[in-house]
Amino acid sequence: MAEPVVAVVVAAGAGVRLGGSAPKALRQLSGRSLVRHSLDALAAGGVDRAVVVIAAGTEAAFETDLADAALPTSYVLGGARRQDSVRAGLAAIAGDPDTAGCRFVLVHDAARPLVPPAVVARVVEALAAGSEAVVPAVPVVDSIRSVDSSGVSRVVDRSVLRAVQTPQGFVRQVLEAALSRADADGREVSDDATAVEAIGVPVRLVDGSAEALKVTGPADLAVAEAILAGRR
Repeated sequence: MAEPVVAVVVAAGAGVRLGGSAPKALRQLSGRSLVRHSLDALAAGGVDRAVVVIAAGTEAAFETDLADAALPTSYVLGGARRQDSVRAGLAAIAGDPDTAGCRFVLVHDAARPLVPPAVVARVVEALAAGSEAVVPAVPVVDSIRSVDSSGVSRVVDRSVLRAVQTPQGFVRQVLEAALSRADADGREVSDDATAVEAIGVPVRLVDGSAEALKVTGPADLAVAEAILAGRR
């Protein structure tokens, strides 16, 4: 029997750039919220339970939206920084008798609602095969230039670059240790794999997907709608 996998879904963002009064994760995409799409994909990819990290004052709205979610879901309030929110999710997993023994965790941004289940499955399978940190990534397609402090720019070889996505998968104790070290060192981390790498744990890459775009502004929402239309 496969080991259970629990996802921490980060959904506490206000989504100022997206506009509207609702939290970004509750914005609608073809009649379903972004977070609902995310949970559907996680469930289809092999995740067993989820902890959704939300902002204070939004509890009722999330409970209503996810009343019949695709997998068992609990909620916890997030913090000021991303790493605070992820730590809150990890603490909720450790404090729940149903998930306290869980060894594998995935951290997913609710703002990536259309991650294909196959990508989720690749992350889960890599963890089961022995990797301690797994990140889906896609090749960089744009031309990239670096700029130094004097304003001089140089072309960067994009063939060696990858754009990282979520869900990122970890052995839970490894991620807990990495975030504790980041806090102790006074470092702010916006990418969980970066924190793990900083304590010497190698990060394995698996194939991501162009469909796992991050919804930040109205244009991204329009692209996501087009992706869903193509799937249908």
